[in-house]
Amino acid sequence: MHSSKKVLLVFLPSESGVDGARSLYSENEKNNNSIFSWFNRSFRTIIKQSQFAIPPLSLMILSSIELEGIEQSICDMRFEEFPFNKQWDLVGISVQTGMAKKAFALADTLRSKSISVVLGGPHVTLFAESCRSHADVLVLGEADDLWKEVLTDLTTGTIKPLYQSESFPDLAHSRPVMKTSLIKNRYFTTNLIQTGRGCQHSCDFCNVHVLNGHSLRRRAISDIVAEVARFKANDHRIFFFVDDSINADPAYALELFRQLTFLKIRWFGQATTTLGQQHELLETFARSGCQALLVGIESLEPNSRNAHKKNQNKAGELSLAIKTIRNSGISLYGSFIYGLDGDTLDTPATILDFISDTRLDVPGINILRPIPGTRVFERLREEGRLLFDPLDITAYRYTFGQEMLYSPKNIPLDAFIESYSALTRQIFTMKKSIARGIEAPSSKPAVLLFNLFYTHLYSLSRHDLQQQLKKKPMEKTILPYAE
Repeated sequence: MHSSKKVLLVFLPSESGVDGARSLYSENEKNNNSIFSWFNRSFRTIIKQSQFAIPPLSLMILSSIELEGIEQSICDMRFEEFPFNKQWDLVGISVQTGMAKKAFALADTLRSKSISVVLGGPHVTLFAESCRSHADVLVLGEADDLWKEVLTDLTTGTIKPLYQSESFPDLAHSRPVMKTSLIKNRYFTTNLIQTGRGCQHSCDFCNVHVLNGHSLRRRAISDIVAEVARFKANDHRIFFFVDDSINADPAYALELFRQLTFLKIRWFGQATTTLGQQHELLETFARSGCQALLVGIESLEPNSRNAHKKNQNKAGELSLAIKTIRNSGISLYGSFIYGLDGDTLDTPATILDFISDTRLDVPGINILRPIPGTRVFERLREEGRLLFDPLDITAYRYTFGQEMLYSPKNIPLDAFIESYSALTRQIFTMKKSIARGIEAPSSKPAVLLFNLFYTHLYSLSRHDLQQQLKKKPMEKTILPYAE
């Protein structure tokens, strides 16, 4: 009898944020024993021990595919080194554009050891040609159905160099998600639920509609309810609904959470501020155990919202919507982007007034990330405003506001960094973080922890932005783009 083929699915950590709290500059210097670096290394240990992390849902989905002759495992490199001491018949790596260099380096090392590598994920889907030399197999697009085909071919020795579907998978088809490949106690919770994919909006800084389509595709409500009940049986912690907008289809969401109310769970999710106008749905969310939601405010400036195709919420309606949601007993993480094309040096004062007026529980102040593959990347490239080489898409990397990758339209770079630093310094102090935790409508400990965590991360951001100004003159990169 032949032994099972051993397949490993790999998740790579990002450079910073919840995966690291790592300086991009000071800690890269040789013989660096500064108090700053020591504190950051210590803080990373605290983050890991406090289990801020949640599992990689895409790898949970793929590892749930059961096939005779296949044994799948997950390697989460936030917690462990790659197990080179074991024999693997196939290693799959999910590649995000901001982590492409790290993914390619690992893939090249594995292939040098005669281990076959599959690359998939958003970066591979958008930039397949740049990935071919680093992989034996490429998987393009959503892999729910493609992965079973890859595994079947592995068992028969007929694996192909490319797997690509002509259409999006039908999410109404039942695909139970299992958690057998996870180490439960590593994570804040293992209860991750996805109800659907796709986005009907076209924000130019986002790639969700590019990767998952403009139409909303939904799983069967009965499948989700059964999955929640099954997950709750072995993990009583909070549930995360990971959809980009859980209220995008109000009728669907209303029926789903009416049914989930009887399971008596507590849950976090992501929604649009339109929820503040969907009163019946908002009441149902609260009754079903919703504790906190992330809402994408992005900008309060009408010119910025128009410039970046953020048209789903009107700026004038945002304040009332947020107050309405908080009054229902749900805490809110409000995500802003400062540095959009309509923003000026007056924008921080507007943001501060808004936070004070609405009493947002966790304000997130982000810098625009021009992700390759989005329309904003193309536009900034054409305008000569990128600060990294657009011919090398792996030069883009994700950081927690620690690095400028473009020139703002209306604000000089040095003035922008100073104003961004002043804004985050005013919002995130120990005193204000503690106050927001105390005043939160629900999940007070989580709100407090996030605020304290961000107080540190934004101080790290300010440090690294200043280091970038000192160490690397930020001149515009005006280069032709290889079509």
